[in-house]
Amino acid sequence: MESQHGQDRRACSSLRLCCGRTAHLREAKLQSVTSTSLYRLEPRNDITRAYWRPATMESPAVNGLFRRLATHRFCQQSKHLQPAIYHQQWRQNSTARPTAPRQKSTPQAPPPPRERARKDVKTTSESNWQQRTDAFPEDRGEEFKKYPTVTADALRSRKERPKRVKMLMRDFIEDSLYNPHYGYFSKNVSIFSSGEPFEFNKIKDEPEFQRIYSERYTQFEDQLDEVQYNEARQLWHTPTELFKPFYAEAIARYMVANYKLSLFPYHDLVIYEMGAGNGTLMLNILDYIRATDPDVYARTRFRVIEISASLASLQTKAANQGHADRVEIINKSIFDWNQYVPTPCFFLAMEVFDNFAHDVIRYDPFTDEPLQGQVLIDNEGDFHEFYTKQIDPVASRFLRVRDVASRGRDYAHPLRNPRWVRQFRHRMPLAPNLTLPEYIPTRLMQFFHILSRDFPAHRLITSDFHSLPNATPGINAPVVQTRYQRKTVPVRTPLVQQGYFDILFPTDFGVVEDMYRAITGRLTRVSTHADFFSRWSYPEETQMRSGEDALLEWYKNHSVLVTC
Repeated sequence: MESQHGQDRRACSSLRLCCGRTAHLREAKLQSVTSTSLYRLEPRNDITRAYWRPATMESPAVNGLFRRLATHRFCQQSKHLQPAIYHQQWRQNSTARPTAPRQKSTPQAPPPPRERARKDVKTTSESNWQQRTDAFPEDRGEEFKKYPTVTADALRSRKERPKRVKMLMRDFIEDSLYNPHYGYFSKNVSIFSSGEPFEFNKIKDEPEFQRIYSERYTQFEDQLDEVQYNEARQLWHTPTELFKPFYAEAIARYMVANYKLSLFPYHDLVIYEMGAGNGTLMLNILDYIRATDPDVYARTRFRVIEISASLASLQTKAANQGHADRVEIINKSIFDWNQYVPTPCFFLAMEVFDNFAHDVIRYDPFTDEPLQGQVLIDNEGDFHEFYTKQIDPVASRFLRVRDVASRGRDYAHPLRNPRWVRQFRHRMPLAPNLTLPEYIPTRLMQFFHILSRDFPAHRLITSDFHSLPNATPGINAPVVQTRYQRKTVPVRTPLVQQGYFDILFPTDFGVVEDMYRAITGRLTRVSTHADFFSRWSYPEETQMRSGEDALLEWYKNHSVLVTC
C-alpha cells in the first residue's frame, strides 16, 4: 500500500503539472479567480436563493487550483507558507498617485524552479476544471432544509473545511479568516518589515520614496524566497512598519498626554492592543516612553490580545528586546475574553475592524422587509447563497441599535431611493427580486459590548479604512483578494475557498461612532488620518526634501476614532 507521504508527493506533482498546463492563468487573467456575478434571485416560500454564474471561463479553473491546494498537504512543511495581504495595495490606492509606482510594489516573481509538464499529459486536477455553463443551476432548496446549521465556534476543532452544512454569512467569514487550522490569519503570517527606518529627510520627494519602498519590498520577499519559494505567498504591510518608529511615537504622545492629564499618578498606564502584528507598534511605543518619560514608563503595563499563535510568538520576541517585564502576550480571541478589567486603560485596535466578520442583509424592494444571508456548502464544497426572513438575534439587535443610535444620520442604505424607483427597477425583465446586499458589522457591535462589559474604564484608539476601492457589489461591501506570483488577485464575491483569501471591509465611522456611544456611553471624536497625525507627530521627522509629509499624504482613506 502506498504510504501517505508518497500520496502527498504524487498530489503535489500533479499540482505542478496542472500549473504547467495552464500557464496562461499566470498572467492578467488571474484576476478572475472564482469571480462570479449575481445573475438573479428567485423566491422559494420564505427562502430566497441567490443564483450565480461564472464571470469568465478561467474562474472554475483557478478555483480548482485553490480547491486542490486545500485538499492535499504540501510537499514542503506548511510552516513556511505565508498568508495573504493586499493591505499594502489599498494603502497606495488611498492616495492620488499614478498607477506605475503601485505596480512597482508588486513586482513579478522570479521564475519558479519547477519542472514544466508536457502538453500531452492530462492531470486529475485538469479534468476537474470544467466550465459551468448553466445560468440556472439546479435547485438546492431541499439541501438547505436538510443540512444542519453550524457556527464558526463549532468549526474551530475541525481540521478540514466543512461540507454538507449551512451557516450565517458572518460565521462563514469568521471561519474563513480565523479557523485555527485552515483560516487565513491562523496560518503563518508574513508582514513586511522595512528593516531600518526610512530616512525621510534624505529622500527627495514622493516618487523617490515609492522607488525606495518598492526596492525594500522586493528585497524582503526575495529573502523569503531564498528560504522557500512560494508563488501563493500572502504578504502585506502596515503603517506601523512603513513609518516606524514615528507612527507609534505619535500614538504614544497622545496616550501619555492624556494619561498625565487625568490619571497620573493615581493609576498605572495600562495599554491593551488587539491584533499587534509583528509587535512593532508595542515595541516602538515602549521605547519612546522609556526614552522620554522614565517615571511614566515605570508605571506602564502593555498587554497584547492576539488570536494567532504565530504572531503571538513574534510579539514575544519583540517584547524581549528590553521590555519583557512590561509586556504580557495573551494568545486568545477578544471574543473569548472573560476577565473583568475595572482599571482605566487605553485600548488600541489599529486596522482590525476591517477583518471583523459581517452579516449580509437584502431587502424586499416592495415590502422593505429584511432577509438575512446564509451560505450553504454542498457535498462538493461549492457555495450557494440563500436569504431567509428569519433574522438571527445578533443581526436583529444591530438593526435596532443602528435605527435608534443613527437616527437623523444620512448613511448609505439599500432603501434610500424612493420606493417607486426601486419597484420600477425590480419589475424590469431579469431584475433581481431583492436589493443589493448590505453588509452590517455585527462582530464589531459584539466587540463594543465586550468593551462596555469587561473594560468599563477603557479609552479606545482605533484607525481603519473608511473606504476601499474595487469592492464587491453592495453597501459597505468587502474587498476580497488573494495573492499569486506576487500579483494581487481580486474577486467579486466573499464566497471563496476558506483560508486563501483576505476579506476586508470599510468602516462607516459615522454609524460606528453612533453605535459605540449608544453601547458604551462614552464620548468620542472621529478625525481623518492626516488630522490626527498632524497634531501628534513631528513633521520634521517624516517630511521629505520637497516639503511633502509622507505620513500625512498616505492613508487618505483612513479615519481615526478615539474615546474622549
